[in-house]
Amino acid sequence: MLETYIRKKLEEKKILLMTHIVIGYPSMEASYEIIKAMVSAGVDLMELQIPFSEPIADGPVILKANQESLAHGTQVRQCLDLAARAAKDFHIPFLIMTYYNILFKFGVTAFAQAMAQRELRGAIVPDLPHEEGAEYLQAMKQNQLAPIFIYAPTTGEARMREIAGHAQGFIYCVARKGVTGQQTDFSKPLEGYLARCRQATSLPLALGFGVKDRADIDYLTGKVEIAVIGTQTIKVVEEKGVAAVGEFIEGLRG
Repeated sequence: MLETYIRKKLEEKKILLMTHIVIGYPSMEASYEIIKAMVSAGVDLMELQIPFSEPIADGPVILKANQESLAHGTQVRQCLDLAARAAKDFHIPFLIMTYYNILFKFGVTAFAQAMAQRELRGAIVPDLPHEEGAEYLQAMKQNQLAPIFIYAPTTGEARMREIAGHAQGFIYCVARKGVTGQQTDFSKPLEGYLARCRQATSLPLALGFGVKDRADIDYLTGKVEIAVIGTQTIKVVEEKGVAAVGEFIEGLRG
């Protein structure tokens, strides 16, 4: 179980790191090399995004990565097979992140089966609320996969508890309103929000949207179990190349 893995790793580390890449950006082989570098640098779990033409939760950096990956001709099965290669070669949990249209076109049950066959551990589908996800939740359960659901600062306490009743593995806490890659204020209001999240669920908490450096990781230590780094790693690749990824990740832990 994904939650079991997280709890076990927390016996060794005060906070875990989860990174995010867009499969096929800047190329399929580069994606694998980025995964390899991140795992070698000590990343604890990863979300691998299958590119989509309208990634509504993503800011300009990840949107551009989606568009360029699609322009290269990246296909869903290619993405799943790259994820399978990663799961075989590296012993950390890999999750698929994508949008519901990908699952709908592929077939929801078939998609869950494809993930399980490739030894993936779960999925984040940010535009699928649990109220409309009965088929998805059933398929995930049948294939022993973790459906990761999302809290936002605007989510009320009752709804948080309701979401937690359908989630497994961990809860992904969006740090602020808006899309990925924007500036996040790591201060008292965020602490209050995270306290509400903590009261609503016994699952581990991951926080993403704006985590970019060691200071952010230090601030989140003791407040959440997982820090999520997405946009910043893509910026590192764009500015310094794949070879710089490992050093960047190592620097997050000091």
